[in-house]
Amino acid sequence: MLRPLVHADLDDLLVVQREGAIAGLGHIFPQEANPFPVERIRERWAREIDDPGIDCFAVVDDGRVAGFAATRGAELLHFGTAVDTWGTGLAGEAHDALVQHLGDQGHAVASLRVFEENERAVRFYVRRGWRDTGVTSRTTFAPFPVLRRYELTLEEGQRY
Repeated sequence: MLRPLVHADLDDLLVVQREGAIAGLGHIFPQEANPFPVERIRERWAREIDDPGIDCFAVVDDGRVAGFAATRGAELLHFGTAVDTWGTGLAGEAHDALVQHLGDQGHAVASLRVFEENERAVRFYVRRGWRDTGVTSRTTFAPFPVLRRYELTLEEGQRY
């Protein structure tokens, strides 16, 4: 399900991420004014793949890249699955594998940031035990919406 992301995956990953961003975040990033920044995101992924402090993953389903994720330390930096997999349980399985990865790295508490207007993602994380910390920031992508920080306690020996 999860495997290391490599540069050769970037074309497939960007299709998945762009489609998901338009479907799930189009109300936050109206495409007419703020189209999905394909090249900026490609460059970021390329840097992150090469960064030894970041673990980048492809979510693989039926042999294809059907999602993506990245962790840095105890933080879940990026996570998403292909629109055609929404509602299939793939995201839940990938989430659990990522949480397991973070626990296996020895972290007691994991964190992530999610757009506060992304109600679908907020529901997804809250159902899985993530708690709103009340800490906010803004993304570097126009129109600079608010990101909200969530945390998840990783209990010793907990398996997902």
